[in-house]
Amino acid sequence: MRRRSGNRTPLILVTLAVCLTLIVLSGGGALRPLEGILAVPLNALAGLFSGAGRAVNDLTTGQRTPEEQLIYVADLESQLARITSEVVALREIGGDYQRLADLVTYVSQNESQEVVAADVISRDTINSLRTLVVSRGARDGVRVGMPVVTGQGLVGRVINVSANAARVQLIISEFSSISARTQTNRVEGAVIGLASGALRITLLPQGAQVQVGDLVLTSGLGGNLPPDIVIGQVTSTRQFESDIEQSAEVRSLVDFDRLEIVLVVTSFEEVDLSVFDPTPIAP
Repeated sequence: MRRRSGNRTPLILVTLAVCLTLIVLSGGGALRPLEGILAVPLNALAGLFSGAGRAVNDLTTGQRTPEEQLIYVADLESQLARITSEVVALREIGGDYQRLADLVTYVSQNESQEVVAADVISRDTINSLRTLVVSRGARDGVRVGMPVVTGQGLVGRVINVSANAARVQLIISEFSSISARTQTNRVEGAVIGLASGALRITLLPQGAQVQVGDLVLTSGLGGNLPPDIVIGQVTSTRQFESDIEQSAEVRSLVDFDRLEIVLVVTSFEEVDLSVFDPTPIAP
């Protein structure tokens, strides 16, 4: 059975008439309100397709070849190495600044003393000796017996001098003995170095009031060191009724393993007391 097709000619004529009417009205501006309303969803849809297109374009153009990826990674590694080197350099500068600031503090608090700064250039590996070598010598006015200090306190005394270097015996050496007194009660004793690298103040009078936390200073007795240089701080005391004297453990404020810069007090001159020893009377 044959299917009958309808006559579409009137529909086409109506459609053409409507289109011509819309064209005429649009040209005259009568359809502008309607065009504005319809433009909102159309613009949003157009923006969505535009953004998706840009994303696809960035994805395709932003991809790197394996060779380009290797070059990019190498560049990042180079930048990281440079930044790491700069950080290390800045840390060194900060450490040097702090060490120099400590030395400046000591100088400002002891304006009557003349000092010369010296770098630590060698350390003695034998624990019983405990010495170090500094980069100043006779040419710089350094002599045997001069004290060596930092901002934290006494380091030791010069025991040997060459033209451009000096050996310093540390106060933690077993061969070191320093006349000292406590800051609070002015109790006098002698600070000696121990085999362990610690310090102890001995020869304290029985019943002397020595307390944990007291600062221990050089006393100046004997004339081999100037007075009132910080040696360390009392960490514990020992007193027995049977002993005629007491002692106390002392901790130096100086980190001897990390010494890099020290001050040699060149204005100090050791006093020779041997001329005052009593001479035997001849029979």
